[in-house]
Amino acid sequence: MLIVLYWCGKTNIMKAKEIVRHKAEIQERYIIELVAHEIGRSKRYPQAIKYSLICFDKNKKKKILMDNHHPKGHHIHLDDEEIFYKFTTWEKLIVDFEKLVLDNMGVKL
Repeated sequence: MLIVLYWCGKTNIMKAKEIVRHKAEIQERYIIELVAHEIGRSKRYPQAIKYSLICFDKNKKKKILMDNHHPKGHHIHLDDEEIFYKFTTWEKLIVDFEKLVLDNMGVKL
């Protein structure tokens, strides 16, 4: 498994374990990118995970993005709309992302 360095704050370096890094194109139209790291638990990342899940429709320029960067925490971008997301587990995050993509873009991942 790949180990990368992850900057947390301005002075602390923590080892991060890559959970997933995957990029694909579906139907020559949709770009899917999944990136997630298991990181040290902190005030900024109390669940000890940092992630970005993206689906982009090249034709319609629509996007779905789920991420948890500081200071916003867990949230969803549906095009220009931003919605709070209640994170529970990595597995549930993937299920929720797949459902958002299917419901909003009609694409089954």
